[in-house]
Amino acid sequence: MDNQDNQDNQDILENIKSLVEEERELREGVRGTGGSVHAPDAARLRHIEESLDQCWDLLRQRRAKKESGENPDDAAERPVSEVEGYRQ
Repeated sequence: MDNQDNQDNQDILENIKSLVEEERELREGVRGTGGSVHAPDAARLRHIEESLDQCWDLLRQRRAKKESGENPDDAAERPVSEVEGYRQ
């Protein structure tokens, strides 16, 4: 199970990496246009930020379950409304 856990975590990290890259590209495009964000880009940027929060939350859940002797596969992606409500 450890190999599968590691692969699942790696998949989440790869998703995070991809989202971060897309976020960076969008933000660089914004700087290149004098700082204005077009509506579709702003919506996509917000979606990326929410997806990143969900990915990080899921990864933290999986790690916490594993550390406490529980099955990391029992972790589940939580809704954006729940994840966005957490205090940092």
